[in-house]
Amino acid sequence: MPSKIRIGSRPSKLALAQAEIVKQKLAQAMRSTQIEIVEIRTSGDKMTTASLAQVGGKGLFIKELEQALADRSIDLAIHSMKDLPAESPEQFRIAAVPNRENTADVLVTREGVALAALKPGARLGTSSLRRRFQALRINRSIEVVLLRGNVDTRLKRVAEGELDAIIVAIAGLKRLGRIGDVNFVELPSRDFIPCGGQGALAIETLAERRAGAISELDRALTAINDSRAFYETAAERGFLAALGASCTTPVGVKASIAGSKLSLDAILFSPDGSRELSESLEEEVDTDLAPAAAASAGERLAEKILARGGAELLPDE
Repeated sequence: MPSKIRIGSRPSKLALAQAEIVKQKLAQAMRSTQIEIVEIRTSGDKMTTASLAQVGGKGLFIKELEQALADRSIDLAIHSMKDLPAESPEQFRIAAVPNRENTADVLVTREGVALAALKPGARLGTSSLRRRFQALRINRSIEVVLLRGNVDTRLKRVAEGELDAIIVAIAGLKRLGRIGDVNFVELPSRDFIPCGGQGALAIETLAERRAGAISELDRALTAINDSRAFYETAAERGFLAALGASCTTPVGVKASIAGSKLSLDAILFSPDGSRELSESLEEEVDTDLAPAAAASAGERLAEKILARGGAELLPDE
């Protein structure tokens, strides 16, 4: 029985809030074990102004955490699922995905106005090409500007009038307890298919933990895993991997399960936003919700987009 479990987390307010969620869940399942959060500053945390595509992409937010796993200075790493590349190195695995939050994007403004109601020339901040192109489909008269920084910093730029609006994930607002003190409008999923993994947390461990006897930690991770969230995100990641998407790809994908039916919706933009392709897929799912089957469904959706010329929309690497 382990005497202490060390959870690795980025030091941002949101990341620590997410790590605390996992800590509390594990504490319920491992009542006699001490659990601590270890703050690890990543390369992405040190770069607060440049576009992620310019400085190395999503891997900047996980590299140091995975190194700490490899060094065994932590037992688990907690990530926002959307920060993980679509394919993980064989050395690591996603061991559990807790209950998933609302996956929606929201528009935050001082007045709580809708996207279509933003005045000509209004400055909307986002670091996501997907959100940029989706927003411009709704309102061509706005100016979309690059935005980096943590959620609190982004909200402050709206409150102080530097920006008229920003688009963020509602999951981040909820986890930070900011729902009640900002004005926002939830953006409909038909117009704003989110990025893969949005609203979900990934608990990452060393892959070798699967070998040998099952430990108390492994049993606890199984207990806090939400099979529906695990399956949905596996489908989304399967789609992104088969598509060959990277952090520079303006792409959205959302899986949802209702009863025994899996629905997948995706949108892919060209790098300049001038072209787009949308596709969907519905399949019956097994009651055991095997992740491999979910990934296969995502791959089939990617094949549908690629068959329609999707490869031509992918950015040159």
